[in-house]
Amino acid sequence: MSVTIIHAARAFTPLEEISDAAVVFEDGRILSVGPRAGIAAPAGAREVSARDATVVPGFVDVHVHGAGGHDVMSSTEEALRTIASTVARRGTTSIVATTVTAPPDETRRCLEGISRFVLSPTNRSADVSAEIIGIHLEGPFISPARRGVHPAGAIANPSVTLLDRYLEAAAGTVKILTLAPEIPGALDLVERGYAKGLVVALGHTDATYEQAHTAIFRGARHAVHVFNAMRPFSHRETGVLGAVLTDPSVTAEVIADGVHVDDPAIRLLLAAKGTDLVLLVSDGTAATGMRDGSYRLGTFDVTVSDGICRNREGKLAGSTLTLDRAVQHMVRLGVPVIEAIRMATHNPARRVGMEARKGVLAPGADADLVLLTPELKIANVFARGVSLS
Repeated sequence: MSVTIIHAARAFTPLEEISDAAVVFEDGRILSVGPRAGIAAPAGAREVSARDATVVPGFVDVHVHGAGGHDVMSSTEEALRTIASTVARRGTTSIVATTVTAPPDETRRCLEGISRFVLSPTNRSADVSAEIIGIHLEGPFISPARRGVHPAGAIANPSVTLLDRYLEAAAGTVKILTLAPEIPGALDLVERGYAKGLVVALGHTDATYEQAHTAIFRGARHAVHVFNAMRPFSHRETGVLGAVLTDPSVTAEVIADGVHVDDPAIRLLLAAKGTDLVLLVSDGTAATGMRDGSYRLGTFDVTVSDGICRNREGKLAGSTLTLDRAVQHMVRLGVPVIEAIRMATHNPARRVGMEARKGVLAPGADADLVLLTPELKIANVFARGVSLS
């Protein structure tokens, strides 16, 4: 692959802003990034002029159930390739494929299929677009009281043995484990997951403050789609939200689509955590990038109307959000653009331990790049150095 140099009005690395920027990459890796005046175009380099654009890292989404009419639980190569290509067109170049609660045999089959794809050369090829960098195991160790749309009959009691079977099926590709820490036996899973190097996340939980605080002490370090599927905050019993909002060791996801969380609650989250501890996620479903209609989420049906996903009971069931729109929403709330970009790139990459390769513009990192217009619309996307336009 020939050397390419992109000239842009500015770059957000996103740890710093570079005006009149240049990014040089070859063979899918960034060679250099900095002010254009200090970077000479290598001989024979292909030059891309984007003088009105901002270049940022490709977005990293650690909570994705599907896109393009396909769900990750099907775990076929066709489905995973379609999901990856659909989200990439909206700037997301790295995803963590997220499961939903299902019977053990179904979950193991799914984990085996996804892990085969994650570990295959196909996953890194640019024609797939977004790279699946791991698996997010959302359930089955969750609270029946806060299950959201997860099937009640498939919720499992916490079991180290069952978790180990899932991890074996996933062949080392699980990055995140979401659980409800108040369920008897769940703290054993917190410790097991932490020892295995997983990001143990609090989610779909009715935990009190003390129960959540204990889980954090034992190794939980993340909170899934904060405010959604959690015990509500009260001034006398702050619950899991009290622990998440006040502990600086815990990162927090938010679905910034204007539907899942009201803007004042997002502002409260930012005031409590700061932008460095907040991750933008989509919780995207098979309906992402598709028209209104009926789709599958795991083992059940969801209906999309006006872009909003709900199950048969009318409960919110994931979203059709993409991270470019989430960034735009945060900027409308007054978040500086560079910080909103960081919440969709560096923060999630750092959360899953991949900040040297993903979510950053730096020598040696993957050449996953997004060119944004002054209105923060997608102008072009590069996946491992290959333009998708």
